[in-house]
Amino acid sequence: MGDTITRAHLSEAVYQEVGLSRNESAELVESVLLEIGESLSKGDTVKLSSFGSFSVRQKGGRMGRNPKTGEEVPIKPRRVLVFRPSHVLKELINSALSGKAEAAE
Repeated sequence: MGDTITRAHLSEAVYQEVGLSRNESAELVESVLLEIGESLSKGDTVKLSSFGSFSVRQKGGRMGRNPKTGEEVPIKPRRVLVFRPSHVLKELINSALSGKAEAAE
């Protein structure tokens, strides 16, 4: 499995690629993530070209079952975050996986 990408990794990448100071890069990453979070909390869809789209979907309440006890429990209505990757991202991931599979053989 690969590593986890953190805010620090993103800030460093912005610093390396764009040439802003490290503090400016960190502020830029924070402001982008904050804007995405605020938009999603309002129920807006966030589309990032060549990456994918994030949206919030309302799920209704239903009856569920506790797998240990078998007891029925109500599940409250809630909002869930949905991510749909773009075709470009899917192709990038699949080409990277096929490259690793060929290298392993």
